[in-house]
Amino acid sequence: MRKIKIGLIGCGQISTIYLKNCTTTFRHILEVVACADLVEELARKKAEEFRIPKVCSVDELLTDSNVEIVLNLTAPVAHAEINLRALQNGKHVYTEKPFALTREDANEVLALANEKGLRVGCAPDTFLGGGLQTCRKIIDDGWIGTPYAATGLILMGSASDGMHPNFQNFLKLGGDPLFDMCPYYITALVSLLGPIKRVTGSVQQLHQKVTVTNPESPRYGETVPVTAPMNVSATLDLANGVIASLHAAKESFGYTPRFEIYGTDAILYANDPNFFNGSITLLQKNGQVKEIPYTHGFTEDSRGIGLADMAYAIMSERPHRASGELAAHVLDVMLGVFESSSKEQHVKLATNIERPTALPLGLEYNALDF
Repeated sequence: MRKIKIGLIGCGQISTIYLKNCTTTFRHILEVVACADLVEELARKKAEEFRIPKVCSVDELLTDSNVEIVLNLTAPVAHAEINLRALQNGKHVYTEKPFALTREDANEVLALANEKGLRVGCAPDTFLGGGLQTCRKIIDDGWIGTPYAATGLILMGSASDGMHPNFQNFLKLGGDPLFDMCPYYITALVSLLGPIKRVTGSVQQLHQKVTVTNPESPRYGETVPVTAPMNVSATLDLANGVIASLHAAKESFGYTPRFEIYGTDAILYANDPNFFNGSITLLQKNGQVKEIPYTHGFTEDSRGIGLADMAYAIMSERPHRASGELAAHVLDVMLGVFESSSKEQHVKLATNIERPTALPLGLEYNALDF
C-alpha cells in the first residue's frame, strides 16, 4: 500500500502529537512532506524535529502538487478559510475541531468538497480509540440493555494562569468550553448512540475579563477580555429516544470529567472522551461491578487516527469515520445550544447522519483496514 502525502498547516502545540503519530504509529499509510506556519521559525523547528523535507509558506503548501491531504491545525477562526482554499486547490482536507464557527461556513466546505469529489475529515478522533470503541462494543452487544439516558460533564480551570502562549484564544469563541471540549463528548455520544435531533441549552458568562494571576507567566498581571461564555449546560434529545445531559465549564479548578451511559440492564461508566484510554466500568442490575478490558487497540494518545483512517478510506474507496458530515452535525448541536439559550426555546437540528461504523476486531498492529 502506498503512502498518502500530507502537508501540515499550523505548527503550534497540538502539531507535536499529530506529527509524532504521523511519523511513527501511522507511518505505513501517511507521509508528511511539507509544513507551514505564519511564524516560519515554528515550521522550521517542527521540520527539524520530525524530519519533514519541506518548509514553505501557506500559499506554497496549498498549491504543492505533491500534497494530497492538507492537515489543518490552525486557530479555529481560520479553519473554514484554510479548508476552502485546500479544496479549491484539489486537496483533501483534515482539520482540527471545531469544524467551523458557523453553519454557513461548514455547509460551504461540504458543498465544495462534494462538488470536487474530495474528502473532508475533522477531529476529534478519540472516539476511534480503544476506550470508546470498547464502549461501543459493550452497547452494540447489548450488555447495558436498552440505553435511555447519558451524562457528560467537563469542569476545568480558567485560562487565568497565562501559561499557554496563546491563552487568550481560550477566552474567545472556539476556545470556550462548548467549542473546545464538548466536541469530544458530543462526537462520542453520536458514535455510541446515534444522531441528535433536538437541543435545549443554557449559557452563562460569569466574567467579562480575567487577569493573569500566575507570577510565573510572562504575562503576569495582564488583563484580557472574556468574549465567549465559559459555563454551558444542555439537554440533548437523540433520534433513538435517549436523553443526554451535558455540562461544560472553564470557571473552577483542576479537571473533572465524567461520561456515563444508562441502560435498562446496566450503567456504563465510560472513559473520558478527551482521551483514548481510561477505566471502563459496568454496574449491572444485580449490583455487580465489572472492570471491562479493552476490546480494541489504540489506547495511547493516537490523535491523527482519524486522518490515517481517511487515508485508508481513500485507498480502499470506503467512507471514512471522522467525517466532515459528522463534524458538521456536532457543530449544529453546539450552535443549537447557543441559539436555544438566547431564544429560550428548544432547537430542532437540520443535520442528520448515520453513526460512523465501528472499528473491526482483530486488526493488525496499528492498522485500520484488513
